[in-house]
Amino acid sequence: MNVSYKWLSEYVDLDGYNGAELAALMTSGGIEIDIVESLNKGVSGVVVGHVVTREKHPDADKLSVCTVDVGQAEPLQIVCGAKNVAAGQLVPVAVVGAKLPGDFAIKRAKLRGVESQGMICSAKELGLNDKLLPKDQQEGILVLPEGTKIGRSINEVLNLDDEVLELDLTPNRSDCLSMLGVAYEVAALTGRTVKLPDNRVHASADRADQHISVRIDAKEQCTHYSARYIKGVKIGPSPQWMCNRLMAAGIRPINNVVDITNFVMLEYGQPLHAFDADKVKGGRIVVRLAGEGEKLVTLDDQERTLDVHHLVITDGEQPLALAGVMGGANSEVTEATVNILLESARFDGSSVRRTSRQVGLRSESSTRFEKGVDPARVVPALDRAAGLIAEYAGGLVLEGVVEAVASVQEPKTVAVSLSKVNRYLGTDLSELEVGTILERLQFSYEHTADGSFTVQVPTRRGDIARDVDLIEEVARLHGYDNIPTTPIEGETTPGALTKPQAIRRELRRRLTDAGLHEVISYSFTHPERTKLFPVLTEGAHYVKLSMPMSEERSVLRMSLLPQLLETARYNHNRKNNDVAVFEIGSVFHADEETLTRLPKEKHRLAVLLTGHKSAAQWNRKAESFDFYDAKGVLETVAEVLGVSRLIGYEAAQPEHMHPGRTAVVTIATERGSEPIGFVGQLHPEVQQAHDLGDTYVLELDLEALYERADSDIVYRTLPRYPAIQRDIAVVVGREIEAGKLTECVRANGGQLLESVNLFDVYIGEKLGADKKSIALSLIYRHPERTLTDEEVTEAHSRIVAELEQSFAAELRK
Repeated sequence: MNVSYKWLSEYVDLDGYNGAELAALMTSGGIEIDIVESLNKGVSGVVVGHVVTREKHPDADKLSVCTVDVGQAEPLQIVCGAKNVAAGQLVPVAVVGAKLPGDFAIKRAKLRGVESQGMICSAKELGLNDKLLPKDQQEGILVLPEGTKIGRSINEVLNLDDEVLELDLTPNRSDCLSMLGVAYEVAALTGRTVKLPDNRVHASADRADQHISVRIDAKEQCTHYSARYIKGVKIGPSPQWMCNRLMAAGIRPINNVVDITNFVMLEYGQPLHAFDADKVKGGRIVVRLAGEGEKLVTLDDQERTLDVHHLVITDGEQPLALAGVMGGANSEVTEATVNILLESARFDGSSVRRTSRQVGLRSESSTRFEKGVDPARVVPALDRAAGLIAEYAGGLVLEGVVEAVASVQEPKTVAVSLSKVNRYLGTDLSELEVGTILERLQFSYEHTADGSFTVQVPTRRGDIARDVDLIEEVARLHGYDNIPTTPIEGETTPGALTKPQAIRRELRRRLTDAGLHEVISYSFTHPERTKLFPVLTEGAHYVKLSMPMSEERSVLRMSLLPQLLETARYNHNRKNNDVAVFEIGSVFHADEETLTRLPKEKHRLAVLLTGHKSAAQWNRKAESFDFYDAKGVLETVAEVLGVSRLIGYEAAQPEHMHPGRTAVVTIATERGSEPIGFVGQLHPEVQQAHDLGDTYVLELDLEALYERADSDIVYRTLPRYPAIQRDIAVVVGREIEAGKLTECVRANGGQLLESVNLFDVYIGEKLGADKKSIALSLIYRHPERTLTDEEVTEAHSRIVAELEQSFAAELRK
């Protein structure tokens, strides 16, 4: 909203405040002023001149020699190159010594041998925005209206001695989308009164309701529609003062009737529209919703196809205007218009917003309807415009306002207590001080004995609906700088990471230290990708987004690995074939296909390794990632979290994984071993589909690890007595897992067995087709004495016997 300082001063006394000071005052009161712009771009010494004669230049076809009266003793001779200069015109003249924008000084000069004693100016040369001028004034010199006083400063004529305040309004302050609204705000801040414009109408004896009628069919979309009938108007240019006001607000003047509707809209904040009454069939106005596929050619000469949600003004048959958005070409006011049907209405903001967006039209009117107009100004604005049309377009206003009212909005009543005001603001205001602030706002109120205020809020302030809104008004008018500083009191709690947060942070540090790169990917994915790696989400359903960005990102992910695969392929396509990445993030799933409650969210860790882990050097070959690298990452995680002894592996053949190189990861619980993830190589078909070589992945459910993670470090004294090592090699069936053998050894080794490690696996023809040899290294030690061979042999024999019995193992000689 652009506000002219001089225009605003007509409604409220601004004595003692210049533009900058007024801007500072309003900003401190909550209405931010972005900029204060002077309309004078450096013009001085330019006056109104009268072109007495115009002669052709003797030596130049495109120049004219003009005699111009500027109110001095002698007329001036000025050489002008504008095509539209003519005798009898009133024009801006920069006399010798004048200055124009850009610090351009006017001097005496000779043009093709003829002396020129000044310059006849165009709008651009005066620093005006020519796009805001009437079309006939955008080319050539600026021609001023008849009756402009000769010799008068052009700064006064064109209002160049004015300043414009650009308001940056928040959505709730639509009341300041009008000059009167800003005047009420300034009056409240300064403690002064508002002078309302004269909206009296001198009507004829002829009644308007004998010429026009109004009916509202769409009562939810239009609650009030009023109209006046004005006959005998003469369409022409607007007075210069009105053009100045409109251009300062950023609106281009068109003609006197249209300009008056725009002027009153800016003044009252109430949009108006003028119809050519002779083009309204039967003088009927029917406000209804459009029919599906109905057509309307708007004022911009574009044919619009309407739908059933668009509110239209009709003559009972055909649409005449899109309500609150734009008029129709079939009822446009033209130079031939004689009779006017003037509209002032209150349309539903959401309806106007929807129509405006769908047809791609946004205007000053639609903006005001969208944010809400004051229902109490519908008729006063209509009367104000009718009076101006009668004055400046020679019209005769017929008696009476023809209107239809679907509903009436009464002023809100809001109660607030003095104690609550002071408690919320931390102030000690008295009843008199709060009452004075409400009076400055021109809010009527009643004060009760218990210290409460019952306030009747004017309809112009639609943003005030609750007691806290009134408290905000008290704070604004009292002055934010006058509110005392209140120290913050209360117990403080030192900040700290939760256990899951600390674990995730430590895992990120350890994995990046190990050379892996962290990936942060979208939580949204394509439905087809949720079918990959269903190991941890068997029977679960994906969660659809209600408003997805695209089909590619339309559901929540159920696994982290599909995104890591996309990352690996992205790198592969850019010749980076060696990828070691991980992600710690959330996955989501629902237990039912149709959501009736929030989906489950779980934290996961995923790792992907592909390509080479070390490049070829002069003394070694390149090494590729293998299964044991992925398993080593898992063991690192288990060690960091202190759960190494709880982690187990079971051979598995999950979907999308290599059938012979994959294991399900389990963790020991009170209920037995539970699966928490998997580690292994991708199925060759999956690798090929993503253009990858051998690729190894790991995905773990972190929720189970959070509960069992142990950060305590256990210290043990260094052993004082020597250990005895015994190696054992047994031949078993190939289906026997080495992990089962080591578990059996630990279970039967007793207290003397300190550790057991697998150090060799051999498969060969000598052993048989279904046999393999597994070699284990066993360490025995007693913490308080030296062991004897007999003790070790006894324990060792017990282990061998159990292996033979449980796994049909044969001791390899």
